[in-house]
Amino acid sequence: MEAYRWKTAVVTLSDKGYHGEREDKSGPLIQEIVSEEGYDIVETVLLPDEQDMIERELIRLSDEAHMDLIFTTGGTGFAERDRTPEATLHVGDRNAPGIADAIRYYSLQVTPRAMLGRGVSVIRGKTLIVNLPGSPKAVRESLAFILPSLGHGLAVLTGKEAECGRPDPLHRQACSRK
Repeated sequence: MEAYRWKTAVVTLSDKGYHGEREDKSGPLIQEIVSEEGYDIVETVLLPDEQDMIERELIRLSDEAHMDLIFTTGGTGFAERDRTPEATLHVGDRNAPGIADAIRYYSLQVTPRAMLGRGVSVIRGKTLIVNLPGSPKAVRESLAFILPSLGHGLAVLTGKEAECGRPDPLHRQACSRK
């Protein structure tokens, strides 16, 4: 599969970060990791945990900025102000639960508290939106697990490649470009 430079945005959701009371460490870490994997970080945004603001920004990044991929970090826990999953689901056209399930599955190998993660993944138009946890440790673990498969999903979503399963060793069938 050809390597594409996916147009990517990183959105950090944190009341304390937005008000300058805490340094955002997860957003810059996402930027570092995905840039090393060849993704183009086009925009970074820091917002408070306000569902309507989150929704407006996800819509803008998808519909106006035409991002291929948006990673969010933060706002996925049990606190009353954690509204990232609700905002993400509200703007999505289609659910992509396997990504969020994979993050929880992998994270459960590290800590039983992963069951408390409420992150989701959705598709809006031709944009994939993935909620990541807020801690740098969890961000690093999550990205290590999901990044190897995201490229193929993005290629199918954006029409750069046809959908297919793994190549069959007997028939050597592989993914084809459209």
